[in-house]
Formats: sequence, C-alpha cells, structure tokens
Amino acid sequence: MPASSQARSNTPGTADLIVRGRRVVTPEGERPAVIHIRSGVITAVSGFEDIPAGCAVHEAGESAVMPGVVDTHVHINEPGRTEWEGFATATRAAAAGGVTTLIEMPLNSIPATTTVAGFGEKIAAVSGQISVDVGFWGGVVPGNASELRHLWEAGVFGFKCFLVPSGVDEFRHVGEADLRAVLPELAALSAPLLAHAELLGPIEEAVRKRPKGVPANRYATWLASRPREAENEAVALLLRLAGEFKTRIHVVHLSSSDSIPQLRQARARGIRVSVETCPHYLTFVAEEIADGATQFKCSPPIRELENREKLWTALRDGTIDFIVSDHSPCPPAMKLYEEGDFLRAWGGIASLQIGLPAVWTQARLRGYALSHVAEWMCRGPARLAGLEKRKGTIAAGCDADLVIWNPDARFSVDPARLHHRHKLTPYAGRELFGVVETTFLRGRKVFDQEEFSAAPAGQILHRDKA
Repeated sequence: MPASSQARSNTPGTADLIVRGRRVVTPEGERPAVIHIRSGVITAVSGFEDIPAGCAVHEAGESAVMPGVVDTHVHINEPGRTEWEGFATATRAAAAGGVTTLIEMPLNSIPATTTVAGFGEKIAAVSGQISVDVGFWGGVVPGNASELRHLWEAGVFGFKCFLVPSGVDEFRHVGEADLRAVLPELAALSAPLLAHAELLGPIEEAVRKRPKGVPANRYATWLASRPREAENEAVALLLRLAGEFKTRIHVVHLSSSDSIPQLRQARARGIRVSVETCPHYLTFVAEEIADGATQFKCSPPIRELENREKLWTALRDGTIDFIVSDHSPCPPAMKLYEEGDFLRAWGGIASLQIGLPAVWTQARLRGYALSHVAEWMCRGPARLAGLEKRKGTIAAGCDADLVIWNPDARFSVDPARLHHRHKLTPYAGRELFGVVETTFLRGRKVFDQEEFSAAPAGQILHRDKA
C-alpha cells in the first residue's frame, strides 16, 4: 500500500496496539504516557492509566520511549557498490540502532541519483530489502540542471552537491557557475540544496605548504590538509548565493566551529539556511587520535577539543539544527588500516547503528535531556525532509515509529555485533550509554531484544506522497 494511502487519524478511536511507558518523550517533554496506535498511526497520547480494554499492550516500563530516529544523511551505495554496504545490511543496522527513517544520499552508488533513470535503478534495487522506511536525495552535478525538476516530480526530497571532489568519478563537484545555473530552478521548486561545504582553494594551498617528508600516518598531517578555511569560505559562498537566489541551503556535516558566527548572522538577516553536524564531531577530538588510526578519517575532519565544545554550544543555541550520522562505509581494505596512511585511505565513518548512544553519551555529560536528543535526532532531520507531520514526533497523526531504549545502561561497542556490512569503526571498544531494546516501525515491531522481524517491513518514501 502506498504510504500516502494509509488512513491518518487524529482521534483516539479503537487502538489495536498500546505502548505505555513512564519516560515517553513527547513534544511537551518527558512524561508517563500511553501511546494509542491504530493501523500503524498514532491516534492519541494519553495519561498513564488510560488503557482500553481488549487491546494489545507493550509495556516499556522505566525505559525511554522516543520517536524513531530520522537519519537524513546516509550512504548505502546500492546498486553498483553494494560490496561497500547495501540496503539489507544498512537498514537492519538502522533498526537495531532505533533508526526508523533514512534519506539516502545520491552517491556512492552506480549510477548516482542524478537522473530520473538513475533514480529508477535505485528504486528497483530497494525492493523487498528494507527493514525501515527509506527516501532519497537527488544530486546536483555539472550539466544536470535539466534533470532536477524531473527528479523532484519523481519524489526525491531535495538535492545534494559537493564543492570539492567527492571521491567517486560519477559524482563530480560543482563550482559557483554551476550553482548559479541550478539555484533559480531549486528556488522555483522550493527544493533544498544540501552542500558538502569545503572549497578546493584552501585545501590546495595547505597541500602546497605541507613540508616534504611529513609522515602520512600522523593524524595531524590529515587535519592540516583540510583546514578550517576550506569550510569557512565554502559556507560564506553558500550564504551569499542563498541570499541572492532566495534558495533553501542546508550545510551538511559541519565540522569547523569558525563558521558558526557567520551562520548566526545570516539567519539574523533572514537567509534560509539550516545546519547539521555528526556524532563523530561531537564525540572524538583530534588530540586523541593515534597515528595510523585511519578508521577516524572523514571529510571534513574531526577537529580539536576546543572546536568540539563550540559545536555543542551551537547545538544548544540552535545555530546547528540537528545531528545525523553521515554513515559512509567502505570495504576495510580501503581504509589502509595496516599502512595507516591518512592521505590515501578512504574518508568515511560507519556509525549508523550507534549514533543514538554516541550522541546521548556526550549529551548527558553536558546536562542535556532526552527531549534535546529527540529534537536533534528525530524532529530536526524530519523537518529538513518535509516529513515533520509524519515522522520524528510522538503525536496524534504521526507514524507509530518508536524506539524503546535504556539511556542508563552502559555497553562497550563490539564491532562483531554491528549489522553494517563492514565492522571497522572508530567506536570499537568505546563505552557508551544507551541500549536500544525495541524498535517499532509504523506500529510493527521490527527489532526486539537483538532479534529482527521475519520479513523486511520498510516502505519507500516519496516526497509527493509524504
């Protein structure tokens, strides 16, 4: 049944499932509550004792009940590079991590999602494999301006571009002239442009100034090769063009805290810009990354302790809107772990399954509540994709996507227990807080106490049917 054809009720009626817990995270805050569900949709959220007779009840007890996590930045790589990841493995990892909605980036699959034909191949690859709901971003590359409206009408949620080489030949980066060619069309569509915000000039200058013979296995070598200026100048370019063309701009995976003041100023001027960051930028610091530890390599890079704390401050004041994984896996051999060469290793971190506990572990240290995490990892990403009336909130009329988890339980990350296709991760051995117990997708239990449902229950999401 198409997602749009489900009946969506705002009245309690007769529930076919009740989820009850003492720590239910609603838009009004964390409280004891009963969630009434009918045909996969939340029909009401009521008081703790409001249990209708003859209805199936799932008791969450003292565990937290939160909206299913919405992750709008994942690379699943199928078709074409399924050996890197794939819809079956990625969506199982998502379900195990309490993630119920994924919006996939237009790369690193072959073909990239830059044409309607490529989008069709993507949809065909998904069929029958997905354990959670999945939608797609389209891509902006040089020369594909004529495809954008067609992709939008086909159901992509917006468009992604790179301002530096992406690392794969089939998704070329764009310059200012390319952006000027597509931004009027995106403004007319009211489609957001998601941008990998680094510019080549500062990177090339940093490489030119790099001393000869500097060890490639030192993290400091990689960090120096991707200076903050590359991000700062790219953000400045995007803000200037957003103001000129009145286009919605979204800065993906912000790493440089130096960009935060200009983002604040742009918003004060009415520029339509939103910003995300990622668990690894909020968890790790450059000073603690060992030589040769290429599992930490990503672009833009993980920066210093002082930078990390400024990102947390920007989350607190709303300059950074939300947190997503940027799950970017590859075969372990591409990480060159034995050589430890940061300059040649693939840049990307696989963290889809452990994003929620990684963020919560750092958030609780800083005095944040579960309601903050729900805003950053559920409601915020849903708003970017235009899914806020359906996903990311425990409220009447929304899909019954829920994660039940124990935020007080600790565990050590065991790569063998991850469901990503490949297990190499910088979180290996790290102690985190927050154990996911049960995940519901549209009222159906898709993960429960380390067990998955018998058949994949995910749906393909299309913007025009959302």
